[in-house]
Amino acid sequence: MKMKTHKGAAKRFKTTGSGKVRRYKAFKSHILTKKTSKRKRRLRQAGIVATTGDTKRVKRLIQA
Repeated sequence: MKMKTHKGAAKRFKTTGSGKVRRYKAFKSHILTKKTSKRKRRLRQAGIVATTGDTKRVKRLIQA
């Protein structure tokens, strides 16, 4: 039987051309007045899932 894509994970992660997993950073939705512009600017940029174990787990969820 085919495994279904985990839709929650599919909305949060994308795979890059080289096979790495891209993620978006947390702490950017509310209570932004006390955070500095520099911090908010850094949060806009996507990150890469760091550990190989987590990458493998996310790829399994999103069927990539």
